[in-house]
Amino acid sequence: MKIRIQGNSLRIRVGRSELAHFLHEGRIEDTIRFTPAPEARLTYALEVSPGATQTRVRYSPQEVAVILAPRQVVQWSLETEVGVYTQVPIGAGASLEVIVEKDFACLDRSDEGNKDTFANPLAGTDCQVG
Repeated sequence: MKIRIQGNSLRIRVGRSELAHFLHEGRIEDTIRFTPAPEARLTYALEVSPGATQTRVRYSPQEVAVILAPRQVVQWSLETEVGVYTQVPIGAGASLEVIVEKDFACLDRSDEGNKDTFANPLAGTDCQVG
C-alpha cells in the first residue's frame, strides 16, 4: 500500500494481494517510523465499515484511516473499476480529496517496480508519473 499526500489530498494505492487481503479482512495498514521511539510513527489504514454510507477519514495521533462504505468496496473490487474518488467535508467549508486506487503497472518502469500491480488499462501509451 502506498500513500501520497499533496496539499489537501490523500491518495492510497493498493496492490493485488493487498486488495485481496482487504476484501477478506476488511482492513489493511502499514506504518512508517521516523525514529526508534515507539510514538514516532504514522500508521495509515484502509477499512470498510458495515455502517458507513460514504467515505470518511478518521484521524488520531499516529494514525489516519480511510473508511469506505461496503457498496464502495463491492464496486471498486470489480476488475474494471480503477478507484474511489470523493471529497470529504472537514468543516469551515473545506474538504479533503480522498482517492483510493488500484496500483497499476507503470509502463516505463522496471519489472521490480511493477511487482504486485494490476494490468495497466492504458497499455500501449506512455506512463505518466503522478
